[in-house]
Amino acid sequence: MKAPLSGAGATPVPIPSRTQFVLEHLTHAILTGGLAPGTALVETELAGRFGVSKTPVREALKTLAGRGLVVMSEYRGASVRAVDAGMARAIYDVRLLLEPEALRRTVRDGAALAAAHTALNAADSAADSAERSLANRDFHRALYLPCGNPLLVVMLDDLRDQAALVSSFVWQTVPSWEREAEEHRLILAAAEAGEAERAGELLAGHIRGFVERAFPEAEEPGEETGGAAGEREVSA
Repeated sequence: MKAPLSGAGATPVPIPSRTQFVLEHLTHAILTGGLAPGTALVETELAGRFGVSKTPVREALKTLAGRGLVVMSEYRGASVRAVDAGMARAIYDVRLLLEPEALRRTVRDGAALAAAHTALNAADSAADSAERSLANRDFHRALYLPCGNPLLVVMLDDLRDQAALVSSFVWQTVPSWEREAEEHRLILAAAEAGEAERAGELLAGHIRGFVERAFPEAEEPGEETGGAAGEREVSA
């Protein structure tokens, strides 16, 4: 495995936090492309790299599989999930159905959106695509978290890491985050002005626009697209 995982082989980590330690470093490596799509994640290799037993590695991999960042096979073991156009469109299609309505409800309830400002600032000062993608994820959650429907929040939370995986890998080939950051500011301004429908429309356009730019549909059957990946897998 070629991925450079920061912290590996460093000072021993306290037992209660070993799983979290492995989880954080694997997440960062996946979202920065240090672990490319399809990379095998071998428990014994990761345990040796992190200086831990296989148990915290196994638990971390299970968590990552639940978040949609890792695929686990009975025969092939664990590997980093591949990003392709079909997967990205499916994730963003569900977000498009749910997230603008959640934001409308947040605005109608007059919820405070200070956390969204914090996330915007974190994205502006991010050191890499992983930090930026996670800040982007936090911004969107700050918009829908106060919507008043816990089930809706859970459904959107289930998509957060997968959306972060898509955005991180897309930004490595199509660095459009500045455009998206400006769209975030417009969405937040409308929300804080109490314009629920306007905010929802801007958010829908933001979600739709990102995936259309990154994974444009082919004009002719079988024609290769010119976006970040078309119908091919995105690789770091």
